[in-house]
Amino acid sequence: MRHLAYSAPPILYPDSDGQPMADNTLQFRWIVTLVGGLQRLFADEPDVFVAGDLLWYPVEGDNKTRVAPDALVAFGRPKGDRGSYRQWEEQGIAPQVVFEVLSPGNSEAEMRRKLAFYDRYGAEEYYEYDPDNGQLKGWLRQGGKLSEILWMRGWVSPRLGIRFDLDEKELRVAGPDGRDFEDYVSVAQRADKAERRATAESQARETAEQRAEQAEHRAEQAEQRAQIESQARLALAAELARLRELLPRPGN
Repeated sequence: MRHLAYSAPPILYPDSDGQPMADNTLQFRWIVTLVGGLQRLFADEPDVFVAGDLLWYPVEGDNKTRVAPDALVAFGRPKGDRGSYRQWEEQGIAPQVVFEVLSPGNSEAEMRRKLAFYDRYGAEEYYEYDPDNGQLKGWLRQGGKLSEILWMRGWVSPRLGIRFDLDEKELRVAGPDGRDFEDYVSVAQRADKAERRATAESQARETAEQRAEQAEHRAEQAEQRAQIESQARLALAAELARLRELLPRPGN
């Protein structure tokens, strides 16, 4: 009796953990602000991958060990769309920097598990912000493990070059150029304002050009009229001279 060879079904790595990206508008706003600011910061770097709420699978063959940081940055990995970050398909490179924005639904036990995950699987920097109470924490890999950063006000990320600060309870993150990370509405409003200003300046230039063209046209018309008048005067003078020649001379 022949035995049929059995092949195990391929392991599936879901692109979603079934959890919402954010529990409230405040958490969502900060996630979008961080991800957008990081994407702007590394927009011209082809080998820096930035993502938000993307599942990270560190171990091939294990689809249970996973976490979805609110923001992650992976240096040495190309930009592009991904359903998840499967580390073995990314040359074994773990995201070097990860962020979590807390909501009231995040328990201390859950955050300890996330810290343990990032510590075990190779994150170099981990930042945690609770916008409800204005608490900012950070960890930096030293001696093979993530160690808490004792003072976050004015801290500059070694990898990202961004500066963290707190204005009362409000987090401030500034890039190496000194520009603050902004939420989408602020960025869009500034872009709209710049576009309106550019449109107004363009219209002003067009109006000035039209006025210059009109002035030039009027000058040409005036010059043409002057030439016509000059020619008319010359013709009149010639006609008067001809008529004088026809008049009888005195004594004739």
